[in-house]
Amino acid sequence: MTEDASFEDGREAPLRLKALDAEDLQVLAALVQDAVFPAAEMRWDRKARRFAILLNRFRWEDADKARQRKRAFERVQAVFSVEDVIKVQTQGVDKSDPDMVFSLLSIVLKMARDGSS
Repeated sequence: MTEDASFEDGREAPLRLKALDAEDLQVLAALVQDAVFPAAEMRWDRKARRFAILLNRFRWEDADKARQRKRAFERVQAVFSVEDVIKVQTQGVDKSDPDMVFSLLSIVLKMARDGSS
């Protein structure tokens, strides 16, 4: 019987996860759901076409163990990076305040008008 890898296999070491399609992205989105980050931690490298955010994410994968062991839940830092980004825009967000903290509610793959992702 084959078994999927678990977070315990990471032995508390950093993980590098990559989404190759919309289904993979759903997994990553679940891991960063409810993450928080200051406005100053968003970066768009126009030349490299990369958008990245340094997040403080809730460790969803550890919540059951923390509850069982009666210890505090944890937040850890994670970089969420998106490649091949053509344009980044916001609406109704004041990014001029570096102390403004944002909450990441969800991540959705949006297809370009020409059908590419």
